[in-house]
Amino acid sequence: MPKLKRTHTCGELRKKNVGQEIILSGWVHKWRDHGGVIFIDLRDREGITQIVFGRQESSGARAKELETLARKLRAEYVISVAGKVAPRPEGTANLQLPTGEIEVLPEEVEILNKAKTPPFEVSDQVDVSEEVRLKYRYIDLRRQKMQRNLFLRDRVCKATRNFFDEHRFIEVETPFLTKSTPEGARDYLVPSRLNPGSFFALPQSPQLFKQLLMIGGMEKYFQIVKCFRDEDLRKDRQPEFTQIDYEMSFTDEKDIQFITEELMVRVFKEVLKIDIPRPFPRLTYEESFRRYGTDKPDVRFAMELKEISDIAEKSEFRIFKEALKKNGIVCALNAKGLAETSRKELDELKEMAGDCGAKGLAWMKMTDKTFQSPITKFFKQEELDAIAERTEAKKGDLLLFVADKAKIVYDALSKLRTVLGERLNLIPDKSLDLDYLFSERRKISVEPSFFSFVWIVDPPLFEYNEEEKRWSPVHHPFTSPKEEAFPFLEKLTELPKDMEKVSKVLSRAYDLVLNGHEIGGGSIRIHQRDLQEKIFHLLKIPSQEVKEKFGFLLESLGYGAPPHGGFAFGLDRLVMILTGSSSIRDVIAFPVTQKAFSPLTNAPSAVSERQLKELHLKLEK
Repeated sequence: MPKLKRTHTCGELRKKNVGQEIILSGWVHKWRDHGGVIFIDLRDREGITQIVFGRQESSGARAKELETLARKLRAEYVISVAGKVAPRPEGTANLQLPTGEIEVLPEEVEILNKAKTPPFEVSDQVDVSEEVRLKYRYIDLRRQKMQRNLFLRDRVCKATRNFFDEHRFIEVETPFLTKSTPEGARDYLVPSRLNPGSFFALPQSPQLFKQLLMIGGMEKYFQIVKCFRDEDLRKDRQPEFTQIDYEMSFTDEKDIQFITEELMVRVFKEVLKIDIPRPFPRLTYEESFRRYGTDKPDVRFAMELKEISDIAEKSEFRIFKEALKKNGIVCALNAKGLAETSRKELDELKEMAGDCGAKGLAWMKMTDKTFQSPITKFFKQEELDAIAERTEAKKGDLLLFVADKAKIVYDALSKLRTVLGERLNLIPDKSLDLDYLFSERRKISVEPSFFSFVWIVDPPLFEYNEEEKRWSPVHHPFTSPKEEAFPFLEKLTELPKDMEKVSKVLSRAYDLVLNGHEIGGGSIRIHQRDLQEKIFHLLKIPSQEVKEKFGFLLESLGYGAPPHGGFAFGLDRLVMILTGSSSIRDVIAFPVTQKAFSPLTNAPSAVSERQLKELHLKLEK
């Protein structure tokens, strides 16, 4: 058992504590020998305190013993120190540290545990691969940046729970072992030992259970819940993730958007100490694509897409005209002030557009009210003037054009818009300094404009899946259509191939976007059994499959389901943005790599033949 019991943390001692006898415990952060005076920076999660050997009033054998012990200490040793708080000598204070005006003169030191030399330095400036950081995550978590990320995550969760409690929501836990239902990604399956040949699925969301809670009369539910999706990973995705999930009865879109905005205002005020203006702006799904090329626009800067299909159709430029004949579109992007872009840089932009499926990238540079480009010869002067007017081109601007199917055009130009926005310094610095939240010395202010919310509303109910050659729901099959679509849907026996008609059927769904990231989404749900059956039928889900997967939901809808709807935030993605992190893995304690592998635990891993036999499974080798 340790002999020395901690009385203070390494982040709380100040000048008012001078003269007090204290005990600190923590990790040796740094060790320095300055001419016989040994300095130890002792670290715990609250901060750093300087321990000084060689200035003690004691002398003789005891002082020699402490000095000898100090020389044995190494980085990341776990120790306890009993001593007296003293002011730092004049001119040696470190005002960058909250404890920088004091030091501790030790009278006793206890080594609680020795440590091997760590694979990397415990420092926010560490330059080491993410693979190594994840393998030694317990060391990575000692870094101040990682700890502050998790502290902030904790604050978001506390603010969320307090908010929902004040608004009379109840927190209900829903099952992790549930039924496999299609929600747009692969399920993680769990074999059942007691039901051979049958499988549970880990939930992609609590969607059906929260609807059942509304049917059960709970009226207002929320949950901070783990969800699971077996999908290809990116920097803002993990196979297991956490969402803030809530559902309300007797409600509509305005109610849910209001409560969502109120929650965000509360979180930003309590966590980041800034006031977020509301109401949040709204864009329709169609308008978002038309102006920004995506349903996840970063609206902190302008640089909007401009369709010029009508102008291009009159030109003699064959590539544009052929795209239009195939029901494509032609759009332009004005990169203000980038007319001096080199040919090499233009080739790089063309390659980026090609990664999105674009077959090419045309360009024009505005110089002295005229365009310079290899393609200008295919346009009459009045057509060039019309392009300049629509794109608001001025001297020194660079216009970029993509002609193809709408999806390819939007994907390519939205990607170039983000790249060029960063190149033109139109996007605020991502590296948000959070020191002001954790130190009384640093009073750094954050402008609300650093964060820009936008609602994306009225998306289509259905979208056509080119790979599978069938219609599928844009959100999920439980989303209610707009009321004006009911007469059209009631007449249908199956979805027609006429995409023009079907694509105009809008849903009562809504997504919330923050700084170009979708951080949450929701919808008003279908609460009538006959309409839900109709949607399943239109999506060509076989009746037997409907019965097996959704029979319990259809049954429940027949027992008096109230109108209801809800929303879910991706907690990990939200905290990633709040902390200015570049990867979602920096705000999760124990994440996995992009290959869904944990270098720390080596999971997933093989299991024994005995375990497989118990589960009635055989591996195909």
